[in-house]
Amino acid sequence: MRLKKIYDAIDALAPFALSREYCDTYGMHDNSGILLDCGEEATGIVCSLDLSGRAVAAAKQGNANVIVTHHPAIFYPVSALHADDPVTQCARAGISVISAHLNLDCAPGGIDEALMSGLGGGEAKLMHPLSQGGYGHAFDVCECSLAEFTARIGARFSTKRLTVYGSAPVQRVASFCGAGMDDASVAFALAEGADTFVSSDGKHHLIAALVARGVNVVLLTHYAAEQYGFVRFAEKLKNQLGSVTVVTDGELL
Repeated sequence: MRLKKIYDAIDALAPFALSREYCDTYGMHDNSGILLDCGEEATGIVCSLDLSGRAVAAAKQGNANVIVTHHPAIFYPVSALHADDPVTQCARAGISVISAHLNLDCAPGGIDEALMSGLGGGEAKLMHPLSQGGYGHAFDVCECSLAEFTARIGARFSTKRLTVYGSAPVQRVASFCGAGMDDASVAFALAEGADTFVSSDGKHHLIAALVARGVNVVLLTHYAAEQYGFVRFAEKLKNQLGSVTVVTDGELL
């Protein structure tokens, strides 16, 4: 199986064109696609949220020579690479790398939609709509206490690391996968009447602004918020291509 076949399978699930569309429409930066092509027939695939030493070790142990990541293995131009860098390790071992970042965040059934679904949402208003899918969801859930809501999050997303502010009942939620807390997402949540804001990597002044408006803030780890949807993507990829191994770093959940 050639690397292009794996790329095409990913593209069918989360079109890489969505990354370009998102960057052009909303002024973002990304670097998704084939980032390292070692030119060999694929012997197996490892899926890992990050190109980590753990992912490289799993590929070597499993005789896999392709790693598919969510976070780009190379995000900005690189000025230097060292022997212990995962990209260097992959190049020396003949392991090719494909990264699916903003396209997988935004695709229908992708990581941001999976976060929303995992939180109990269904029909939603999108903050940044695209020709397919988009990013940032505001949606209704069955009314419950904040304690009940966060307990369900912990169980469903397999995480014990939650930072929680507020005490209001939960009925309308705004969610944003990854480092999704910024001025735009806070404004969107408030405009949509959300009583609860869910994301990761929160900034103090934005948390304070939401709390001052009586909005609950629930912060998962970046990893937990995205691994949930990434695993589901990997399962779909496995259904298409066969041998796929998923690497999970429990220390980051």
